[in-house]
Amino acid sequence: MQGVLAPVLTPFDSQLNPDEGRFVSFCRKLLDDGCNGLVPFGTTGEANSLSVEERERLLDALLEGGVPAEKLIPGTGCAALPDTVRLSKKAARAGCAGVLVLPPFYYKNPSEEGLYRSFAQAIDKTGEGRLRVYLYHIPQVSQVGISLRLIERLLKAYPGVVTGIKDSSLELEHTRALLRAFPGFEVFVGTEKFLLATLREGGAGCITATANVNAPAISRAFRERSEERQREIDVVREAFEKLPLIAALKEAIARRSGDARWRAVRPPLVELSPDERATLKEM
Repeated sequence: MQGVLAPVLTPFDSQLNPDEGRFVSFCRKLLDDGCNGLVPFGTTGEANSLSVEERERLLDALLEGGVPAEKLIPGTGCAALPDTVRLSKKAARAGCAGVLVLPPFYYKNPSEEGLYRSFAQAIDKTGEGRLRVYLYHIPQVSQVGISLRLIERLLKAYPGVVTGIKDSSLELEHTRALLRAFPGFEVFVGTEKFLLATLREGGAGCITATANVNAPAISRAFRERSEERQREIDVVREAFEKLPLIAALKEAIARRSGDARWRAVRPPLVELSPDERATLKEM
């Protein structure tokens, strides 16, 4: 898996239930718009506001709706180990390209040994030879990081299974450290602002929230790998970063599609305020 991957937004209906039909249609559109793959049930998709059963139903809907399993890297990392195992096993059996796994994030400041055991148990208990794990490093949200030493241990213990990482640290030097420490490891940066720099160091691409609204341009930047294309996508990213990102992306899709239902987010998130909506309109 390489290129531009979208951490897919989750549409909700008026009762804040996941809307499977719109979800499948949106995923198909993202692939048509140039995304190389999709990462449902990540931070942008409000995964940790979804139940295990809801994630399973949405994955089933994607597969039944003709979205190729090999284009999918579902987020499966949960605070509870059995939930991570259950979701990872389902994705692996379906033939998904991999799973994106958060560290257990409720208990803060866990030891390296504790985190290693958590990932190891998740892999061992999933027990699927087709399992491919992409680690998810987003310490500013999870408050639990994934160190280079931990990655080294996991790669040694699970070669061919621990495949790559989404580095959402928002620190380019950290991404570079990953690329230099682990040649051949699939490193996806979590923002397209670092796309060109990451590719020049041998990175795999980006898994970026704004691919939900700007996939053609980001995909073009991946293909052409030029400073000009990088500047173009930076402008869009910086505009959305001025607002609550998930709500702003949903607002943009609601306006573009004419479907106001896209504005719905699950608590504790809230939709954009009138002033924030006006700010987005001016961008």
